[in-house]
Amino acid sequence: MWTVLWILIVVWAVLAIVGFAIEGLLWLAVIGAVLFVGTIVFGLIRRGHGHKTA
Repeated sequence: MWTVLWILIVVWAVLAIVGFAIEGLLWLAVIGAVLFVGTIVFGLIRRGHGHKTA
């Protein structure tokens, strides 16, 4: 599961960088940045559910 999340984080970061580098693709940067943050939040939430306290 963590491997998939890391791959997605890298892909979203690359999309955001390409979008910022090419002015015509600014929408790609915005989508990449939103998905990057969303993937990190999703990973943190999933990680938090794995620890159960009694």
